[in-house]
Amino acid sequence: MKAFFNYIKEIFAGFYTLLQGLGITGKYLFTPWNYVTQNYPENREKLKMFERFRGEVIMPHNENNEHKCTGCGLCELACPNGSIEIISKSILTDDGKKKRIIDKHIYHLGMCTLCNLCVRACPSDAIIMGQKFEHAVYDRSHLTKVLNKPGSKIMEGIKE
Repeated sequence: MKAFFNYIKEIFAGFYTLLQGLGITGKYLFTPWNYVTQNYPENREKLKMFERFRGEVIMPHNENNEHKCTGCGLCELACPNGSIEIISKSILTDDGKKKRIIDKHIYHLGMCTLCNLCVRACPSDAIIMGQKFEHAVYDRSHLTKVLNKPGSKIMEGIKE
């Protein structure tokens, strides 16, 4: 007999949750000015993603083609699946000391989980998460990007 009452109780609980869901749906049906859905392909020009949206890793450069990356490799170590490769080279400075600079900062978007750990690990804030989200390509090789621009150098005043 107790099982029968539990069965009836579960039927009423299910009916109650169904009415709750229909109430939420009805609220959006009768208040069309509260739409949350975006008309994506049509509003592509004016679409602004959220500030904390994580689209891809980018390395900002200033107008003099300078970046903040020192080539320390902490972003490469923090990446859980190896999406970042830093190829560095040593040069001689004017005072005869060896200095390590980045040759290529390679980012594999196809392997990236967009976890933001590399950005948090960067001590000089050289990389950030961008706002671009359209990454569909026919060839996976297009998902491998070199973040530092050709001929770029490190900004003055960045500690190494």
